[in-house]
Amino acid sequence: MAARARHEFRQRWHSFERMWRRSMQLRVVVSTLALSSAVVFALGMLLQTQIAYQIVEAKKAAAIAQLEYSLPILERELTAVDPNSERVSEQLEAALNRLTTTVSGQSTNETVKSAFDPVLIDGHAPTGDYQPSAGPVRDVPVQLRRFVERGQLTTMITTVPRRYERVTMLAVGTPVGSSTRPLQVYLLFPLTAEQQTLALVQSTLFLGGSVLLVLLGAITNLVTRQVVRPVRQAAQIAERLANGDLDKRMRVIGEDDVSRLAESFNEMADSLKQQIKQLEEFGQLQRRFTSDVSHELRTPLTTVRMAADVLHASREQFPPGLSRSTELLVDELDRFESLLADLLEISRLDAGVADLAAEPLDIPEIVRRTVESLRPIAVSSGVELRLDLPSEEVTTVADARRVERIVRNLVANAIDHAEGGPVEVRFASNERAVAVIVRDYGVGLRPGEAELVFTRFWRADPSRDRKTGGTGLGLSISSEDARLHGGSLEAWGEPGEGSSFRLTLPRAPGEEIDASPLSMPDSRRIAAPGALLAGAPEPLPEADGEGEPEPRDQGPARLSEVWEESK
Repeated sequence: MAARARHEFRQRWHSFERMWRRSMQLRVVVSTLALSSAVVFALGMLLQTQIAYQIVEAKKAAAIAQLEYSLPILERELTAVDPNSERVSEQLEAALNRLTTTVSGQSTNETVKSAFDPVLIDGHAPTGDYQPSAGPVRDVPVQLRRFVERGQLTTMITTVPRRYERVTMLAVGTPVGSSTRPLQVYLLFPLTAEQQTLALVQSTLFLGGSVLLVLLGAITNLVTRQVVRPVRQAAQIAERLANGDLDKRMRVIGEDDVSRLAESFNEMADSLKQQIKQLEEFGQLQRRFTSDVSHELRTPLTTVRMAADVLHASREQFPPGLSRSTELLVDELDRFESLLADLLEISRLDAGVADLAAEPLDIPEIVRRTVESLRPIAVSSGVELRLDLPSEEVTTVADARRVERIVRNLVANAIDHAEGGPVEVRFASNERAVAVIVRDYGVGLRPGEAELVFTRFWRADPSRDRKTGGTGLGLSISSEDARLHGGSLEAWGEPGEGSSFRLTLPRAPGEEIDASPLSMPDSRRIAAPGALLAGAPEPLPEADGEGEPEPRDQGPARLSEVWEESK
């Protein structure tokens, strides 16, 4: 039960924290109420203290006035008291009765508006011995009697028992002049009415403060809402604009600051809509231009290809320099045809008309076949290709041409940047996805370049020599191919540690990928060559003169793509 209560409290607290972070209106209202509560509490305590002080002072003044009125009456009555009589107490009691009778007969304007208990004490006997007295002597504080015995008029607040409760009383005492012996008179005034008045004041202050806080909260909420509501509206409209609804605008009411903000926001939205429209028109013109140029170049390219093939077939009859020029012409025509095919593919992807010819495939077999087709290039470059592929069939519904193109681009790119080191290709799968990682240990990527490698025609170092004759569009096309499958293509790299590319595809079209079956290398723990195939990462060897040397930073990486045939 306690654990459930703690869990519920924790959930409510987390909900309040989220609301507190997200709602500026809530923070303003709560902050205003907190500060207002402190101010109202301090003001209420000050008012209560002042009112209580004034009530007590007024009571003291009235009590002293009553005492001064009673002294002449007591002095007249006490002149007949026989100091040697054993009935002194009775005579004092008679004097008190005379006092109360006289006071009760005085006008309302001259008396205190509350009853009091008079006390007379014979001051001739020492304190502590038996002293003749009249009235409730026990209710008189001893400390007050000591001051009065010194001849001082003194007041004191005390608490006395009355039946089943204790009553707070104001005691005032003074010596009484007598021809026979010294006497002391005390008047005890109950403060019940004053306490009730103070309680009424406290309840009134509490109720007034509560009502004031509620009103302050309501007013703050209303005022804050008037300011926050346009901001919330602007945030909602900004989200609609980000989602493509460029016709949404804010309402403009009045001519205040918020209205000017709404007008500025609407002007900004109009400007963005116009610029986006211009960019879309420019993009369409660019895509149409690329598509038209690519199609128009096919006819003259075919003619030039036929002439180049004729010259290449007769190159043995030409002088050595002309024969070499013929071979270069054919090679560049191959590169030009590849670039033209990539441009046509890019234009189809940009236009959104690229189709996916999905069918059940054995991805490991496609990866193996593609890597083997690139092995001669790797051998000529001194690069060792290492495969970690399962022997059993792993069926995945995908486009064979696009998957093969992605793998070809990644492996060819790794060969280009391996710097003579090994290139590792690893495959793994789970119930929802398959993944391929291509890892090299070449120059790697500098910080920030992993986000740029899929940009069209981007190269970190254009001066690097290519081994595979790429067009600069391969990785960009590969990224779009992965996106068409509902998967992803990611890059990682460290200077001098190489780079790694991970392709993740769903096992079936439309299936969501929770996590990739393969993990990318960790920057804090770089895998050594062969670690991917071994299945466990190994630390980098230290440069201690034995074993492999510490990897060196060979400068910025250049990412190239492979020459391919796009049909």
